[in-house]
Amino acid sequence: MSRSDYDVLIVGAGIAGCALAHGLSTLPRAKPLRIALVERSLSEPDRIVGELLQPGGVMALKRLGIESCLEGIDAIPVRGYCVVEDGKSVHIPYPGAHEGRSFHHGRFIMNLREAARKAKGVELIEGSVTGLIEEHGKRVVGVHVSKKGGMEGAEESKEALFAELVVIADGCFSNFRTTIMGASAVKSSTKSHFIGAVLEDVRLPIPNHGTVALVKGFGPVLLYQISEHDTRILIDVKNPLPSDLKSHILTNIVPQLPSSLHLAIHTALDKDRLRRMPNSFLPPIDQGTRHSKEGAILIGDSWNMRHPLTGGGMTVALHDVVVLRELLGTLPDFKDWNRMKKLLHRWHWNRKPLASTVNILSVALYDLFGADGEELQVLRTGCFKYFERGGECIDGPVSLLSGITPSPALLAYHFFSVAFYSIWVMFTHPHVVPAPRHINGHANGNGHTNGLKPVYATAPIYQYPALLIKSLRVFWTACVVFGPLLWTEIRWWSSSGNRSHSWLIALVPLIAFAAVNCGIQIPGLDLLSMR
Repeated sequence: MSRSDYDVLIVGAGIAGCALAHGLSTLPRAKPLRIALVERSLSEPDRIVGELLQPGGVMALKRLGIESCLEGIDAIPVRGYCVVEDGKSVHIPYPGAHEGRSFHHGRFIMNLREAARKAKGVELIEGSVTGLIEEHGKRVVGVHVSKKGGMEGAEESKEALFAELVVIADGCFSNFRTTIMGASAVKSSTKSHFIGAVLEDVRLPIPNHGTVALVKGFGPVLLYQISEHDTRILIDVKNPLPSDLKSHILTNIVPQLPSSLHLAIHTALDKDRLRRMPNSFLPPIDQGTRHSKEGAILIGDSWNMRHPLTGGGMTVALHDVVVLRELLGTLPDFKDWNRMKKLLHRWHWNRKPLASTVNILSVALYDLFGADGEELQVLRTGCFKYFERGGECIDGPVSLLSGITPSPALLAYHFFSVAFYSIWVMFTHPHVVPAPRHINGHANGNGHTNGLKPVYATAPIYQYPALLIKSLRVFWTACVVFGPLLWTEIRWWSSSGNRSHSWLIALVPLIAFAAVNCGIQIPGLDLLSMR
């Protein structure tokens, strides 16, 4: 078995792996780093996610000097969102001149790999990493790689690659996450899947904007253009998945989408197989602790995942690379693990403002948009009407979603503003009321009567006591959504990978804000400072 030595070895040539390889190659050092970037297959990947890059991600690409990777791939400028529900829509533009990009995932990856391959000191290797090489069972010092023979029928070759630092960037289905993190590892949770297809030559409600369609009784639908003629549609389907996905989509989802999309969706479902990806949540755990292996770190989806509804995954990964690159540039070498542990702890918290904002918002917004219960439906209606107010009610949330304004405190402010506004809407705005049954028609349960328009009315005063009780349930539901998500970000230890909905954790937002405003110094709570 042959052997090769490097300064840094990166497993996975995806978004994070390629960006980190290129970023480290540009560090000003007396002797350039030798970097190995290993990928199982260097052919163009074909995925249904990782196709929308928020403005914050574009900014990170510019900081890394690889914004040119967005060129030559028929990428589409993205200038904001359009949220659609029951035939109504609200325009949510990015503030100022900020733009994102949407594209075919594989084309973007190929440009990133080419940028990494051309970077000084980087060697791009095609091969499968079959295992980690450990020293005394405590420190990772390299990997075993199996390479295919150069000619058809040739035997695979085995090679041992060694490095001072091993970076695992092998994605959401990481083979080495548990081994690296040890006892501190947590399991990802999956509440739903995105079912994907490509629509041809369709026109979205607002060009150059992502479209989020809210579907009653089911998860949201996301659409965005990824090339001149192609538009990606992602349909959220909650677990357990129905046995006949196509029938479920055509019967329950398509009728609630804009009619201009129906023919293209039918054509796409008849033409191509339905593809799916799990929508997983994996909270980030501090690395370099006594439980984890020395010599190796995780980055990208192998370490931290959030719901892809907000398209924040690539933005977080690229921002993580920016922060990690700057910190690694302060070390003369990567052999001293005591120094590396301190650096990893700094990285964990320095990335928090943006990463926490995107992580929390993605899952919280999904819970609202995919409303299951009565209280969540009130919050979803309130959220839509909050956006309709315009001004800061749009600029604030979209700045958070896009990675332009990394502030968990601002996120908490807008989230609970939506909660209180939802309660106000419940009391003061007209809503559909059940129509009485009569001789010539039959009410269908949602305010519609055969042949008649729905009846709208504001809540009468005699309903206020019941609405007051319901208001408390709505506010408590908001705490139950936000509290556990905040908890996964501000805790500085690993206790459980599950989002506990206990009453104590639901109170985390209130306790945290009280502690911050009282000047109590607790690790992690400075993220919520409004000062």
